[in-house]
Amino acid sequence: MKLEGKIALVTGGSQGLGKAIALKLAENGADIAIAYVGPNEPAEETRGEIEALGRRARLYVCDVRDEAAVNETVSAVKKDLGQIDILVNNAGVTRDTLMVGMKDEDYDMVLDINLKGAFHMIRACYRDFMRKRYGKIINISSIAGLVGNAGQVNYAASKAGLIGMSKSVAKELGSRGVCCNCIAPGFIKTDMTKDIKEDNPLLIQVPMKRMGSPEDVANVALFLASPESDYITGETIRVDGGLAT
Repeated sequence: MKLEGKIALVTGGSQGLGKAIALKLAENGADIAIAYVGPNEPAEETRGEIEALGRRARLYVCDVRDEAAVNETVSAVKKDLGQIDILVNNAGVTRDTLMVGMKDEDYDMVLDINLKGAFHMIRACYRDFMRKRYGKIINISSIAGLVGNAGQVNYAASKAGLIGMSKSVAKELGSRGVCCNCIAPGFIKTDMTKDIKEDNPLLIQVPMKRMGSPEDVANVALFLASPESDYITGETIRVDGGLAT
């Protein structure tokens, strides 16, 4: 199996894209640590599915905005599972409205979770990756970070920031054998996009004329987590059916 003996920490891994990624990595041999906030039931369900695949799974309640909580979680994962080889920064939220009516607290929340949360996680794992001369960092961005989107000034800024952060981390850690890349999903069928209708003007612009699935994103995450991508870093791979082409 491609990831046999590897430990992956997935933020926002209890549901949606994070769950799909966690399961895909587990199917390919990785043991999984899931950092999440919110209801416990989906997290427990995901843990059960991972364990049914014969892999170890651990759950950690962690608000990625809280640097101390992130450091405690990373320490706990290393204590429980031995190490961290793969970090997937998937935790994210939206607070959409036109800029003129956007509240400061909604702008700050989205930036703090989507961007600063990834910063906290990467920094907490940085020295270990550097010492091991190995690590895979996968940041879940969005096509909104590439092309923008009306009503998503905060979200687009956070996702564009992730791309810039990833390029910088790739340059800092590349000589140590650590890869840092982004995935930029388009319209993917998750709870975050459940209200999008088939006749949505943006969806009509997708060349493939359909939404993607969480598994489409998870397959790219598997590639970026695997040895097959060892010479790829600083990249952003779109999974958007051609929307941002």
